[in-house]
Amino acid sequence: MKIFVCVKQVPDTTGKVAVKADGTLDRASMPTITNPDDMSAMEAALKIKDQTGCEVIAVSMGPGPAEGMLRELIAMGADRAVLISAREFGGSDTFATSQIIAAGIQHIGIDEDDIIFCGRQAIDGDTAQVGPQIAEKLNLPQVTYAADIQVNGKELTIKRMLEDGYMTIKVQTPCLITCVKELNKPRYMSVKGIFDCYSKPLTVLDYEALKDEPLIEPDTIGLKGSPTNIFKSFTPPQKGVGVMLEGADKATAADLAARLLKKHVI
Repeated sequence: MKIFVCVKQVPDTTGKVAVKADGTLDRASMPTITNPDDMSAMEAALKIKDQTGCEVIAVSMGPGPAEGMLRELIAMGADRAVLISAREFGGSDTFATSQIIAAGIQHIGIDEDDIIFCGRQAIDGDTAQVGPQIAEKLNLPQVTYAADIQVNGKELTIKRMLEDGYMTIKVQTPCLITCVKELNKPRYMSVKGIFDCYSKPLTVLDYEALKDEPLIEPDTIGLKGSPTNIFKSFTPPQKGVGVMLEGADKATAADLAARLLKKHVI
């Protein structure tokens, strides 16, 4: 049994978001992190590995520096990592990205008892599209928004988080699951893992390695294969500073009521 965990290196949006003059993100000037939802997906895979001894493979599409992120995931407990990286893949939207990642997983080989984990969505795009699109292109059943995962042989019982409650659904492997951050708390890298992470394999798959896969066609990858594009990115204006009223007397209550009435809240 193998578990593929699809991960993405994203800009750290907790700080200031840098935007170029043309309206695109200035990724080179921003610190990067592993996408938070993807970290929950990795932790879910590692928990299953703890129980079953399965192989966990971290998979990412991105530029060369993403290797550092993948080494950190190996230090967490992943057995190996695969970086899908080539100039031909640059500019891909979610459709083209899912096409390329699906081809990469096909190239590695997916068996009948394997699972693909993805984060619910990436914080730099918030589309929640890549995971489901990978499942469609690999013709796999999918369950999204997993808040609990139980594995019993080839059957998974998934508790899905919905806006107004939960749904429990069972699915057979091979399948794809997208994970929400509420699923778990990702573990830290271990000291031994940090020492060993550079001795474990990290494979780079470029265009030449994947060009013969059925899903890879020049008109379905990169900018040419992307039916959507980002017109402009910008930092939203900051909200005004709130007003704190202290006290539990009638005068404070009257002041609060007057302020809310002025803003037409009441």
